[in-house]
Amino acid sequence: MSDLPDATLTRRRKAAIVVQMLIADGGSLPLSSLPESLQETLTAELAALRLLDRATMDAVAAEFAGELDRIGMAAPGSRDAAITALADHLSPDLAQRLQAQRAAVRDGDHWPVLADLPVDRLAQIMQAESVEIGAVALSKLPVTKAAEVLAKTPGDRARRITYAMSLTAAIAPAMVQRIGRALAQDYGSDRPVAFDKAPAQRLGAILMSTPQDTRDDLLNGLGAQDEDFASDLRRAIFTFKDIATRVKPADIANCLRAVDAPVLSTALAAALAGDAALAAAAEHILDNISQRMAAQMRDDARDRGAVKKTDGEAAMATVSAAVRDLVDSGAITLRDMDAEGEA
Repeated sequence: MSDLPDATLTRRRKAAIVVQMLIADGGSLPLSSLPESLQETLTAELAALRLLDRATMDAVAAEFAGELDRIGMAAPGSRDAAITALADHLSPDLAQRLQAQRAAVRDGDHWPVLADLPVDRLAQIMQAESVEIGAVALSKLPVTKAAEVLAKTPGDRARRITYAMSLTAAIAPAMVQRIGRALAQDYGSDRPVAFDKAPAQRLGAILMSTPQDTRDDLLNGLGAQDEDFASDLRRAIFTFKDIATRVKPADIANCLRAVDAPVLSTALAAALAGDAALAAAAEHILDNISQRMAAQMRDDARDRGAVKKTDGEAAMATVSAAVRDLVDSGAITLRDMDAEGEA
């Protein structure tokens, strides 16, 4: 006789009966692939089972067999199984990347994939994801690598992430595992992108060709809305004013060779009559060329008198464009004032 009345045979209880029959028959079940919540439920249902009569077992087994007969197709059921099933049908490069990622996953734990990422890539995660996700990710990284990532994260963002770490004490293991899986899928392999340059670089190239007043107004507005992006944008922008602080003295002569003398004369005249930053850039140029040439240029600028604003901006833009061309070609490198300030 069964001590389980028919009314108690829920689908969960029937599933537990089937599992018990398969285990008793010597079967090996990959129950570890189930979510832990389902594993706990199954354990509780098995614990509730006592004696079952033969008729009840036969009825549950028959129902289970009928369910199997009604299944039209069995799909892989997991990302790893899908990778294995499709390996021979995907493009070779993609298949190789997915297999490499799968090999790094151990027992459903995707965090090793994240731990293998370069520090710069992990720093991107710290800035792109929420501070709570960043706190979990930082907690799962090896200590040395976590310290490097934190050092690459902007100060305010780093402080918010470290504070969020104090709130992770009660987070469930299953949640940490899901976060790792999601991050590994998003960042674990390179994805095709529409643009070959970062947003700050693309917008910086546009703003370098806009009038100074427009550029300054936009930068001020962006700074109030997103200071981190505005800071990246300022680093990406190179204008005539930046010559004083970012072009090395030894590179000045090389930069001027690509600029016609009349254009350079106009740019210097406008800059010397401009604000302190423009005048500093002009003086930096004049201080790093021959004294004879510098004296001649000062005389030319003085003789020109006032320069029309649009003409001066156009001439200074031509000079800064010549510098940028040399940077893009690798002929010179600009000084990184932020990096030098932190050193």
